[in-house]
Amino acid sequence: MTVPNSGKVLFVLSVDTEEEFDWEGAFPQRDCCVDNINYLPEFHQHCETLGVRPTYLVDYPVATTAASATILRAILSTGSAEVGAHLHPWCTPPIEGENTERESHVINLPATLVRSKLATLVTAIEDNLQVRPKVFRTGRWGIDAKVMEILLEFGFEVDSSVYPYYENQYFSCMDACDVPYWPDLGYPNRPGQQRRIYELPITSGFNRPGFPFWAGLHRAFSSIIVRKARLVGLAWHTRLFRKLFLSPELTAVDDMLRLVDAAVASGNPAIHMFLHSSTLLEERGEYNRHKIGRAELYQSIRAVVEHLQARVDVEFCTISEAAQRLQSR
Repeated sequence: MTVPNSGKVLFVLSVDTEEEFDWEGAFPQRDCCVDNINYLPEFHQHCETLGVRPTYLVDYPVATTAASATILRAILSTGSAEVGAHLHPWCTPPIEGENTERESHVINLPATLVRSKLATLVTAIEDNLQVRPKVFRTGRWGIDAKVMEILLEFGFEVDSSVYPYYENQYFSCMDACDVPYWPDLGYPNRPGQQRRIYELPITSGFNRPGFPFWAGLHRAFSSIIVRKARLVGLAWHTRLFRKLFLSPELTAVDDMLRLVDAAVASGNPAIHMFLHSSTLLEERGEYNRHKIGRAELYQSIRAVVEHLQARVDVEFCTISEAAQRLQSR
């Protein structure tokens, strides 16, 4: 399938750079293990061979572990990457309150606690990586007015917490904008008038252009009234439409290629792939349910990049770089 070439398309790869743990157990609060970071140099070298400029969204255990901080400083010294902040509330001081699934979502915490934890995280990144992060992503996704205002207090310029067409019991991005935009500070899922902080959502949608239409159909097919007919499963198996996320951890290569084509055909100026550093360990977990290996992970990234390059004019950017280019347009 050849998609229309309507100008340069930006390709962004973001990595939630974090501790590894058993997601079936409790959220670790202290003495977190970050062995996965040892594989980042290999991963980054692969990205450099493709021209990809990753954004590493770093959490507190990674920033405060001497060995992992050394690795990230070396990667930053190449000039081919960016470091942002990734807030895992369960392991970022001050540690207080409950430690359940609900509290693992930043948006469910009181503003005073979010502010204190973010101050700790930003200081750790500044002290140990020698950079002031300008890009942010919540742990477990989702953003609200409270967190957005706190980000502005800390001088963040770009957020990337919006996960279009995804929801759980704690937040919903089902109505979120699926292309980069200036968010409304009162309701960050939608565009607004402010020009202080930009939103760069990850690429998610469907295997056909016109994502909002297919999202509405998917929601109708998923309703309680028609769920017993298993229409979503039928739509998937017949390829009538598939809900897809641009991550090699979650989506097969062929489906990622269809998603990329549909996103470009829909006019999305930025293709944003995401993954988690813990996947580099090749162990089955919350974000690696299919136990994808590193070689397969690298090949999946290459396949998407080369597919996109064969169809449109591509520019590789960090999140900040992408935001700057899109704002100048």
